[in-house]
Amino acid sequence: MTLINKTSQVNYSISELSKEFDITTRSIRFYEDEGLLAPTRKGQTRIYSQRDKVRLKLILRGKRLGFSLGETGRLFELYDADKSSAKQLAIMMELISEKKNVLKQKLDDINAILIELDDIENNCQKILTTLTT
Repeated sequence: MTLINKTSQVNYSISELSKEFDITTRSIRFYEDEGLLAPTRKGQTRIYSQRDKVRLKLILRGKRLGFSLGETGRLFELYDADKSSAKQLAIMMELISEKKNVLKQKLDDINAILIELDDIENNCQKILTTLTT
């Protein structure tokens, strides 16, 4: 049940965020333990703000793009410290460049392995052909 507090700010329960982002509540609690989310509490109940929801979306997007939780946390810290975001954008561009370089290297490695596997497959096929004729 989405809650609206006295200042008309929308709040969310852990189960609502879990369903919306198709992740487990355990994952959300883990991100909280890592300091990436900071819900308020009412007794034992966690109450997530719009800010937490946006951060969760960014955490999941960062994971898909290959960013570690530490890198994502670093960006959050920079944003919290400098809302002008110039420094945050510069670091984001640096992280993107690093990720692209890592992915390009992995792609080169994969292509080299595919060439090797093609060679081995061709050699196996030749040997098999000579054995069956």
